[in-house]
Amino acid sequence: MTETPAPDLLPTTRRALDHRLATAQARGRTPSLLGALVRDGRTVWSSARGELPDGADPADTQYRIGSLTKTLTAVVVLRLRDEGLLDLADPVGAHLDVPHAPGATVAQLLSHTSGLAAEARGPWWERTPGELRPRLPDVFGADPLKHAAGRRFHYSNPGYAVLGALVEKLRGAPWSDVLRDEVLLPLGMDRTSPLPQPPHAQGWAVHPYADVRQPEPAVDTGRMAPAGQLWSTLRDLAAFAAFLSGQTPDDAVLARETLAAMRVPAAPPEAGDWDTSYGLGVQLFRRDGRLLAGHGGSMPGFLASVVTCPDERLAAVTLANATSGPPITGIAADLLALAADAEPAFPEPWAPMPAADADPALVALTGTWYWGTTPYALRLSVGRTVTLGPAQGPGRRSAFRPEGDDARTWTGLDGYYAGETLRAVHHPDGRVSHLDLGTFVFTREPYDPAAPLPGGADPGGWR
Repeated sequence: MTETPAPDLLPTTRRALDHRLATAQARGRTPSLLGALVRDGRTVWSSARGELPDGADPADTQYRIGSLTKTLTAVVVLRLRDEGLLDLADPVGAHLDVPHAPGATVAQLLSHTSGLAAEARGPWWERTPGELRPRLPDVFGADPLKHAAGRRFHYSNPGYAVLGALVEKLRGAPWSDVLRDEVLLPLGMDRTSPLPQPPHAQGWAVHPYADVRQPEPAVDTGRMAPAGQLWSTLRDLAAFAAFLSGQTPDDAVLARETLAAMRVPAAPPEAGDWDTSYGLGVQLFRRDGRLLAGHGGSMPGFLASVVTCPDERLAAVTLANATSGPPITGIAADLLALAADAEPAFPEPWAPMPAADADPALVALTGTWYWGTTPYALRLSVGRTVTLGPAQGPGRRSAFRPEGDDARTWTGLDGYYAGETLRAVHHPDGRVSHLDLGTFVFTREPYDPAAPLPGGADPGGWR
């Protein structure tokens, strides 16, 4: 069966997207604003408003993407983890001579919970050359630690400078070269680079109260580059958004499970901000009931954002060339919501699982199991994964991946039972006795007297 490619958007949807972008460019008073929408791995809409270099293709014009660079840096770091060169729980000092917070873990640096200061030492690092901070110790000021590691989310640009140095140490090559060879080129992002390449937009500062402007400097930030140096295009970022949201997974770049792990909240939200969080290199937020993941970026003269909704198989990209202006991430989220509401994604067509997954012993495990007197349903899916949750209504529900091929043990992937072990316990004659989930006993009948229930079943039975 062949897959149906994502259809072009309806004219009414395209006009609504065009109107949202045009309104944002005019009201945000930004010299140019670009937007694109990706569905099922294909750009189904893009538009540009305002001025561009003469004769330039909007989708191929470079803009500076600021902190979107962090998400790409995170992908490289997670590749090192997947290769076994480091563990996310490793203190960064185990791999790299760092002057501050050597006990902070790699995961804490990725998720901005290392406690490091928000900004680098010296004058405004985004507008000053990297020569002012030639060595890693030069990145940090006199008071580099603001919080105890792991206690709270505190956005840290220098933390990503440390991660870039970690990549260089373990790969033996400059961060930008590793990023290019291992992530950018495999994903087809050949117009993403540390320094601008023509055609590229000029960054502007627009006066807040008059329709005048002045150019912003575009400096090489040196050691701080892994936090916000990159330039990219609408076309390249659309490809990255498709990859990041799982629309076009590439296991050679990063395992699908690792991509999903990037979207797991790593720190509690700040007070009064319960709809936002941060994962491993990605910002997470809830909007209109949708769970979104991506990153915004800003550098003097530029704004950028990638917003993805894996559940809807949608992603949006926005780029602008103004220091301050329209709420760039909000616009990307609006574009995504406009398309999702007007043209909801079709579900994947149902098909029977591969014969290799339809093990009769696994099929026999499916159906109703009881935790005490509460009925739970066990379901089997592709890849021999199973889900276990209440047969009806809300409650603890998790998916589990198989461990080995013996149809006896699984590990929880999400929900209450993430990381917990589910076992099918058998009688000596091979029949299944019960399920054991983190010591909870699930039986085929409520309080089955033949099962090893803690405390046992009442000898008098039901009465």
